[in-house]
Amino acid sequence: MAQRKSTLFAIRSPLPRQTAFILGFVAPALVLGAWCVLTYGGFVQPDFLPKPTEVVRGTLQLFLHHDLVTAILVSTRRIAIAFLLASAIALPLGVLMGAFDPINRFFEPIMAPLRYMPISAFIPLLILWFGIYEKQKIAFLFLGVFVYLLPVVVSSIRLVPEELVQTALTLGASKFQVIRTVLVPAALPEIFDSFRVMNAIAWTYVILAEAVNPERGLGYMVELARTHQKASWSFAGLLVIGGIGLLTDFLIRLISSLLFRWREAS
Repeated sequence: MAQRKSTLFAIRSPLPRQTAFILGFVAPALVLGAWCVLTYGGFVQPDFLPKPTEVVRGTLQLFLHHDLVTAILVSTRRIAIAFLLASAIALPLGVLMGAFDPINRFFEPIMAPLRYMPISAFIPLLILWFGIYEKQKIAFLFLGVFVYLLPVVVSSIRLVPEELVQTALTLGASKFQVIRTVLVPAALPEIFDSFRVMNAIAWTYVILAEAVNPERGLGYMVELARTHQKASWSFAGLLVIGGIGLLTDFLIRLISSLLFRWREAS
């Protein structure tokens, strides 16, 4: 028994698949159980914490009567555009900053403070520059992703072992050949993994981005729940956003496992 316990709690040791699968359901089951006890047992007011069945009913109402599908598609489109724009700038700039210290020294004093500024503080400026419609929302999401993606790219490039770089130079590769054939391929798995974090950041910021002039998108659904004072709609919106985030995270992990099978094998 002691040996089994020590194996179960071994440091950084993977669990058996069946054990991991069972443990993955324990915390959600406990949360759902506590939720049911509190709500169906009458320990909390429905306006404070709606019943699970009310949340399901609220979700169906949003889908059937308030076009939640369109709201999901609108928010997803905004996030995708912002993500692509942020990647198009952060990836090449980050590679150059990680490879060449003069470029890093030039941009770092500008980029480093942005990571410590609350992104919400930029909303008035973005409204001033882009108005209150689509451009402002995409610009906000772009900024939220870009300031965190750039340092990840820089650090991933710098973590590539120096012996790989020196070997390529010794074999006659030029500087940009080293970047193209050594640094970028070696750093790409780590950069791609960071897309999971950037995806989470984007879905975290989407409601804040759409809070300005909430005409469409999931931000509009949240505003609708507030104006109608429907706690079940608010919970439904949170569950939908969480579900979409988990789905997109799964897709990123799946694509990563297909693109970088050599890493999975090693």
